[in-house]
Amino acid sequence: MQRRMLSKEDEAAAGSDETEVRREDQDKINRFSRLHQRETLLEDELKTKHKDKEDLDEISNELELADEDDMIPYMVGDSFISLPLPEVQSLLSSSTERIDEDVSALEGKLGGIREEMQQLKVALYARFGRSINLET
Repeated sequence: MQRRMLSKEDEAAAGSDETEVRREDQDKINRFSRLHQRETLLEDELKTKHKDKEDLDEISNELELADEDDMIPYMVGDSFISLPLPEVQSLLSSSTERIDEDVSALEGKLGGIREEMQQLKVALYARFGRSINLET
């Protein structure tokens, strides 16, 4: 993010345009801030889910090379249990499907949050102009 200093003219213009902050404006600013925090958390969670899916896909590819009769260690909680290859592949595919559903839900929430943030930006910039910075 690039920051810059206001020129003397911009500073004078901003100073003469003092807009009173009403209660409803402050509520919108606070709402925007909370949404931005939630957006950041959801983006981090989404990155984690994508990484988990990538790991599961990699493991599934590795298991394609395994022998049908092999017992494969599968992690359940904090311990590993040896299971037959078909059962492990079934568990991996259900885990992948669950992660896909989680990713879709997170992307939906993120879209709703971004839409509401955009609406708040429009309303706040219309009221305060250049004297407020809502760029994230």
